[in-house]
Amino acid sequence: MCFVVQTSVLSVPSPAPSSAPYVGRLAPSPTGLLHLGHARTFAVAADRARSAGGRLLLRMDDLDTSRCRPEFAAAALADLAWLGLAWEEPIIVQSARLPAYRTPLARLHEAGLIYPCDRSRKDLAGALAAPHEVPGDDEPLYPAAWRPPADAALPPLDAAGLARNWRYRVPDGETVAFTDGSLGLRTAVCGRDFGDFLVWRKDGLPSYQLACAVDDAALGVTEVVRGEDLVRSTFRQLLLLAALLPPNAPLPTYYHAPLLTDENGTRLAKRHDALALRTLRQQGAEPQNLLT
Repeated sequence: MCFVVQTSVLSVPSPAPSSAPYVGRLAPSPTGLLHLGHARTFAVAADRARSAGGRLLLRMDDLDTSRCRPEFAAAALADLAWLGLAWEEPIIVQSARLPAYRTPLARLHEAGLIYPCDRSRKDLAGALAAPHEVPGDDEPLYPAAWRPPADAALPPLDAAGLARNWRYRVPDGETVAFTDGSLGLRTAVCGRDFGDFLVWRKDGLPSYQLACAVDDAALGVTEVVRGEDLVRSTFRQLLLLAALLPPNAPLPTYYHAPLLTDENGTRLAKRHDALALRTLRQQGAEPQNLLT
């Protein structure tokens, strides 16, 4: 089976486009200072919303509790305003929406699409001496041999259950495809290009994949603009949306912007302090010069 996204609908086999007004979003994560690469991607998102005569939301993706800090959230808002970007109020804050993620988790649990995972990062690292590793991925390929049987009874999602990791069981061998507004047709094979992925963490919080998919659907986002390093996340999120939404429900389209790199060809990260927007502002840079 091939899950195909044409325009804004995930459907098999005949999707139809959505006629909903354009809704875009900015989604900074306050784990450090925003850098020039963030500025370019957020500017693309704002420009596409403006060109479509649509709305632009701002969502603070602050579920990485070990790294997110209030001062980084405040700096992100100040830097985005300095860039001249405008968004609708109120700002959506993921950490204030925790109950909204438990219902979708329960639906995945009821459908038998997830399973508890007690493997540690050390366990996974020890299994990555190929063929399991996907180079450069944010979430390495989980060994299928570690899965429980598909018909195994699941523990309940009580307090103890919510204090465990849970993974989505991908349909091995099936292809997920979507047409990206920047990159064109993108395809991936489940179990080969990406494996079972986290949807819930043992600290009692949703994973990035679940929170992002749930929020984009709940907020009515019609196009997700983000960096091309997140293409593989899009495949995962499309699987979640297909499982959680009614058949033929409108889904976002996707536009994955090219990444900026440093002089060595390495993509910019928050450790590149010299290219942090805060640093560039202090050096007297003008925002219009950064975005050209």
